[in-house]
Amino acid sequence: MKTIQGPAIFLAQFAANQPPYNSLDGMARWAAGHGYAGIQIPSWDQRLFDLERAAGSAAYCDEVRGIAAQSGLAITELSTHLQGQLVASHPAFDALLDGFAPARLAGDAKAKAAWAVEQLRCAAMASRNLGLKAHATFSGALAWPFFYPWPQRPAGLIDEAFRELAARWLPLLRAFDEAGVDLCFELHPGEDLHDGATFERFLAAVDDHPRASILYDPSHMVLQQMDYLAFLDLYHERVRAFHVKDAEFRPNGRAGVYGGYQDWVDRPGRFRSLGDGQIDFRQVFSKLAQYDYPGWAVVEWECAIKHPEAGAAEGARFVREHIVRVTDRAFDDFAGGAIDAATNRKILGIDG
Repeated sequence: MKTIQGPAIFLAQFAANQPPYNSLDGMARWAAGHGYAGIQIPSWDQRLFDLERAAGSAAYCDEVRGIAAQSGLAITELSTHLQGQLVASHPAFDALLDGFAPARLAGDAKAKAAWAVEQLRCAAMASRNLGLKAHATFSGALAWPFFYPWPQRPAGLIDEAFRELAARWLPLLRAFDEAGVDLCFELHPGEDLHDGATFERFLAAVDDHPRASILYDPSHMVLQQMDYLAFLDLYHERVRAFHVKDAEFRPNGRAGVYGGYQDWVDRPGRFRSLGDGQIDFRQVFSKLAQYDYPGWAVVEWECAIKHPEAGAAEGARFVREHIVRVTDRAFDDFAGGAIDAATNRKILGIDG
């Protein structure tokens, strides 16, 4: 068994235009000051990171690693959540997603998708240059507008969507394979890959590609009313990244899973700072240790109530207290003795 690495923090929700949040050096010192050991970098935020430069320059990647190391930090993964969303997007979302790509591409869905594919290719090379083993992203969504089977879907619609999704992602999976990096899809409402059933469907469509992996975030499973612990029993071999984010689901007489189009603070299902929600993280960390999860525990802070600085400070302590230092011996070793094959056969009564 492996002891999980951490705590680390995803920088995306904290980056801003004022110091220390507007540079990688500033954010590294800020994260270290809160007690973190690693940072997950949003690759689209050029205040912090130049993805295209990192793809082509080992020297720049050495510089980035050095900035993190000066604050005692490791880089855990790069993230292309925004770019991944654009790889496969239903036209209903075109205008909403203009802000995910350069302004010159606004209104041109095909150009945004092509740009996103190149961004993912850059992410594979940049991850390799940084010595990373996993990468975090979204799958995008061709079929999400049809997640509820009414109005009735025409036969074959979802099959066609997943064939197209696989066709778009399979070349990128190959690029990540060449780079030696696992491509970890965060299973998330709003994505075609949002639960175990959709991930299985995708795996079948990409011929069980070995680099098709999961970013496990139990908060999204709570909001979908999934069994997030049983999920690890089923899919632990594919889990290669982990967002530590809390959530709660408190249904009422007015709204449930779909939330009634309400703002986050009023929805029955909402994200919370670590320790303020309902997730049993002691069991989550125990299962990840049991199943030899090889990566980092990365705090992703999202909460409609608590201040982000409080969430960041509490998050490092929370993760540190939940990481299981795995044992290197069996608890009942003291009662054992030296046994060999001949003795075992004698105990079983099967000697000649």
